[in-house]
Amino acid sequence: MFTVTSDADAPTFDEYAGVIWPSLYRSAYLLTANHADAEDVAQQTLMKVYRSWSRVIRSDSPDAYVRRMLTNTFLSARRPKKRRLELLTDTPPEYDAAPPPQGPEDRMMLWPHVKSLPPRQRAVIVLRYYEDLTEQEIADVLGCSRGNVKSTAHHALKALRAALGRERAGGRES
Repeated sequence: MFTVTSDADAPTFDEYAGVIWPSLYRSAYLLTANHADAEDVAQQTLMKVYRSWSRVIRSDSPDAYVRRMLTNTFLSARRPKKRRLELLTDTPPEYDAAPPPQGPEDRMMLWPHVKSLPPRQRAVIVLRYYEDLTEQEIADVLGCSRGNVKSTAHHALKALRAALGRERAGGRES
């Protein structure tokens, strides 16, 4: 989004925050799977960006720097389960045993299973398949090795396949 070539053309924090907010919120929602939590994580990230604005704007890629901050905020700020809020709905979700759809709606069918993954596995899946980052870019965002990303993705995909197998067999495990 932003390319800074000199201090004179550097955007202010307010300008940057206004432009980055939609993609920051989208990524946060994909990580948290909840609108309120996504807003919290995105806002916490922007507060951190504000506090270290001079470092962010001097980096080679401010957007990558902020994406890493967002992912780290999500991974490190998980609430203990005893304090986690429940998502209340009017009616429980209904699941049918119909064969899975083929096409763009596949991502929506997978979404409940992606939401159930542990935070780090979910982060790898979101960054790879929803944000379309390479393994190396994911490793840079998470601050780990490329091999760790591959291993985490393998475990996440294995869990997703198992969940889909259970669903196709006619039952869902809670």
